[in-house]
Amino acid sequence: MRRSRLVVFVSSLLLAAGAALTGATAAHASPLAATGGYVALGDSYSSGVGAGSYLSSSGNCKRSTKAYPYLWNAAHAPASFTFAACSGARTDDVLASQLGGLNSATGLVSISVGGNDAGFADVMTTCVTSSDSTCVNRINTAKAYVDSTLPGKLDTVYSTISSKAPDAKVVVLGYPRFYKLGTTCLGLSETKRSAINNAADYLDAAVARRAAAHGFVFGDVRTPFGGHEICSGSSWLHSLNLLNIGESYHPTASGQSGGYLPVLNSAA
Repeated sequence: MRRSRLVVFVSSLLLAAGAALTGATAAHASPLAATGGYVALGDSYSSGVGAGSYLSSSGNCKRSTKAYPYLWNAAHAPASFTFAACSGARTDDVLASQLGGLNSATGLVSISVGGNDAGFADVMTTCVTSSDSTCVNRINTAKAYVDSTLPGKLDTVYSTISSKAPDAKVVVLGYPRFYKLGTTCLGLSETKRSAINNAADYLDAAVARRAAAHGFVFGDVRTPFGGHEICSGSSWLHSLNLLNIGESYHPTASGQSGGYLPVLNSAA
């Protein structure tokens, strides 16, 4: 009797070790992987601009095989995968061209959107090329838009997602802070860096409120990106890249795998 119990115990240990060595993930797989498809929506932070390894079929949308949606799909093998996120997308673009993959069988939806609506590219261009006061004024204009107009646009997107995929779990991913403060760093002044970080917090707070109002999960990426901001010495974000302007201020492949993917894993 004791021998049998010992054999069973040892066998269990060997099976567990084998699973670990072969990379088996059944114990950690999202239940959504078995019950429904995954649809990835949103802007360049979800398509993977800055991560490289772009799918040729995605054209100017620049969907990357190193972006968090692609990585999640590879790890969890959902029933289906629609990678619709696209560089430059605003809320109206999501509504117009990204929702075709949603249906009653969709189990998981991820989305990051709102930054382009608020004028992300123009804010960064202004702050790079203009004075501290001009940068701060442009950011204040963006904040006013986030207060007055963005909530309604997010509500429309979120309500449409719910109507098309009523049983899906929806994870709304936010944006990281760009800069590590209080350190010597070439480029923008401390005033500009602080104002840009505050703008990211302001946008995240607005997006999180609307996500919660629709019963969605807000995926806050600021904590995993902590210590990996621009000026940190271990940045997961591109700084200004004059050779590839489009990748400036976007997550690197490490930012996608180390910053965004763990947040989606936890939320899904």
